[in-house]
Amino acid sequence: MLTNILITITLLLITAFALSRIFILPRNIWLLFISQPLVMSASPIIVFIGGILSSEMANDPSLATLPITLMILGVAAGSIPAAMLAKNKGRKFAVYTGLSCSLIAVIIALFSAKLALFELFCFASMLIGIGGAFTQQLRFAAIESSLNKEDVPKILSILMLSGVFSAFLGPEVAVVGKDWLNSPHGYAGSFLFLAALIVCAMLVMLAFKNPPVNTSETIGEPRELKVIAKQPIFLIAVCTATIGFALMSYLMTATPISMHHMQGHSLQETKWVIQSHIAAMYIPSLFTPWLVKYLKLKGLMLIGTLIYAVVALIALSGHEVVHYWWALILLGIGWNFLFLTGTSLLPESYHASERHKVQATNDFVLFAFQAVASLLAGWVLFNAGWHWVVITSLPFILVLFTVVGFYHKHQKKLTLNMLKTN
Repeated sequence: MLTNILITITLLLITAFALSRIFILPRNIWLLFISQPLVMSASPIIVFIGGILSSEMANDPSLATLPITLMILGVAAGSIPAAMLAKNKGRKFAVYTGLSCSLIAVIIALFSAKLALFELFCFASMLIGIGGAFTQQLRFAAIESSLNKEDVPKILSILMLSGVFSAFLGPEVAVVGKDWLNSPHGYAGSFLFLAALIVCAMLVMLAFKNPPVNTSETIGEPRELKVIAKQPIFLIAVCTATIGFALMSYLMTATPISMHHMQGHSLQETKWVIQSHIAAMYIPSLFTPWLVKYLKLKGLMLIGTLIYAVVALIALSGHEVVHYWWALILLGIGWNFLFLTGTSLLPESYHASERHKVQATNDFVLFAFQAVASLLAGWVLFNAGWHWVVITSLPFILVLFTVVGFYHKHQKKLTLNMLKTN
C-alpha cells in the first residue's frame, strides 16, 4: 500500500506540471495545488478512522463522532483569526501559522492514540481543525494571486481538483501507518506518517509569495458587516455553500460508523467508499469551468441540489456497499457544484477592502453549521439508525431548492434592471 501513496504523490506532481503548461496562471496557484493535498490529508484521516478509533476509546459509543465535530468546530473557531492574521501579517505568515498548528496537533493525536486517551484525541482533533481553518483560506489566497476576476472559477476548480489526491492519500496513510507504532487500538503510526506530509507541505510553501494588493481597490470606507450581509447575493452565496457543506458532512460522518460498526462491512470496503466520496468531491473540478461557461452558476447550483435529492433516494434504498457507494459518490459531486457556486458568488458581495472580514464570516458560519451537523450525525445514527439520518436531511434539501429559486429570481431582477438602464 505504500506503493499507492508514492504513486499518488508522483501523479500529483505530474498533474501540477501538466496543468501549468495548459493554464497560464501565477506560480502561487501551482504551489498551493501541490501543498494543499498534503496537509488536507488530515481531514480524510479523521473522518475515516476518527469514529472507528473513538468508538474504542470513548466510554459512550454515541460520542464516536465527537472528534470529527470538534475538528470542524476548530475550523469555525480558527476562521476569523486566520483571516485577520492574513490581513495583518500577510498570507504566507498565516499559512505557516496554520501548518505549524496542524503539525503540533498531529503529534498530539499520535500520543493520544498511543496512550488510548479519548479526551486528548478530541483536543488534537480540534487543533487539527484550527490548522484546517488556515488551509481553507488558501482558496482566497489563490483568488487574490490572480488579478483577472474572470479566472476565479477556473482557479477554484484547479485548486479543488487537487483535493482528489488528499482523498486517496488520507485513507491510505491511515491504513499503511496503522501498525507502525505500538498502540492499544492502532493508528498511532498513521499520525506519524501524516506529520511527515505536513513537513513536506511546509517545504513546498517556502516558494510562496504574498499575493499583490491592488491599492486602488482598497480605497474607500469599508461598509459595516450587517450592511454587506443584507445583500441578496451574500445570503445566496453563504446559504448555498453552508447548507451544501453541512449536509455533506452530516451524511459522510455517519457513513463509516454505519458501514463498519453497524452493518459489518469490512474496513477495506468502508475505506473505498470514503475514498470514492472524497475523490468525487474534487474530480468534477476538471469539468466545472466548462459547465459554468455553458450553464452559468445558477444552472450549476440547480444541478447540485437535484443531485442531493437523488442521494437521499439512493441512501434510503438499502444498506449494501453499492448503496453507500453511489450515495457518497453523488454526494461528493453535488457538494462540488454547490461549494464552487457559493465560493464564486461570495466575491460579488464585497469590495477589496472588505474581503477579509467577509471571508472570515463566511467560513465561520459554514463550519459552525458543519460542526453541528457532524455531531448530530452520530447522535441520530446511534439513537435512530441510518434511515433517519437520511430522512432528517430532506428538509434542508428543500431549503436548497428555495435558495435556487431565490437566486433565479435575483438574476432575473438584475437582468431587467440592466435592460431598463440601457
